[in-house]
Amino acid sequence: MSNNHTYSPGARFLFIAAAFIIVVAGLRTAEAIIVPFLLSLFVAVISSPFLFWLQKRKIPDALALLIVMLAVLAVITLLAIFIGGSLNDFSRALPSYQARLQEDLNAALNWFTAQGIALPMEEIKASFDPGMVMGLVGVLFSSLSGVLTNAFFILLTASFILLEAASFPKKILKILDDPEASMSHFSTLTDNVKRYVAMKTAVSLLTGAIIAIWLAIIGVDYPLLWGLLAFLFNYVPNIGSIIAAVPAVFLALVQSGATLALAAAAGYVVVNIVVGSMIEPRVMGKSLGLSTLVVFLSLVFWGWVLGPTGMLLSVPLTMVVKIALESHDKTHWLAIMLGSEHESHSSIKKPQS
Repeated sequence: MSNNHTYSPGARFLFIAAAFIIVVAGLRTAEAIIVPFLLSLFVAVISSPFLFWLQKRKIPDALALLIVMLAVLAVITLLAIFIGGSLNDFSRALPSYQARLQEDLNAALNWFTAQGIALPMEEIKASFDPGMVMGLVGVLFSSLSGVLTNAFFILLTASFILLEAASFPKKILKILDDPEASMSHFSTLTDNVKRYVAMKTAVSLLTGAIIAIWLAIIGVDYPLLWGLLAFLFNYVPNIGSIIAAVPAVFLALVQSGATLALAAAAGYVVVNIVVGSMIEPRVMGKSLGLSTLVVFLSLVFWGWVLGPTGMLLSVPLTMVVKIALESHDKTHWLAIMLGSEHESHSSIKKPQS
């Protein structure tokens, strides 16, 4: 007796939707485990080109891996040294900044009232709290501090991932029915993911460095923190630069008034135009973009599932999904739906059929 069943499109949709909900619920429940693993995978992807470069120079695998992990550990240590003190100072000063922002809002509303402009002051105060912006930044930085406490676990997991990187394709070949065609898809996927992560990280480092230097020059407090924030949110295209600029501009406003705030905002605008609109498209390729709606929805979705760290990883995770869809002819149309409307050509290599 045959057990084959033919399900209607509606039934298939319900099965897929139910499976998706179960997976998302599992991801949210396992956030404490998944976030460090995703960060380990992120570190491994960034580090793998350096590791492979060392291996091509005939350096033993164990020694090459040790060099890469020591380099990553050095970067984390430098971040802890340079950022840790500023982070502690900012956390202590945060309540005073929030109070001063609230005072500035009250002063602005009183000025409008003095000019004879009637405003619903209580409703505005209830719906708009500028101090909340600084509070959210404090929560984000606290989350990052928590991630740094798992640095040893992240590095250890990344080491095991890199150890498996060389042998993983050989294992895939043994279990595939059509190894040649399937490995073409797999190679295209991994190459594009590594290219995207590496290029985006380089551009984000440039953005964060320029922002930190500019804010230090004009005298905004904690420039290293705002440079770090610009680096992190540069992974979120379109709206990431705005999110990163708001707390720094508010701090400049509280610190020294509108002139300093305008100077800080001008720096973000110039960096966004030069790096975000001129340099990044040339380096990344236009087809690696996401639509603004997809960026916003991914920010909300991954932030809800994985917390503040999920917000920072939202676009890289969505980009991995897009690249995976782009790498297969049957799902190519879904990648087009996720992409920006200005994509005129694809810089992502399509799999060979």
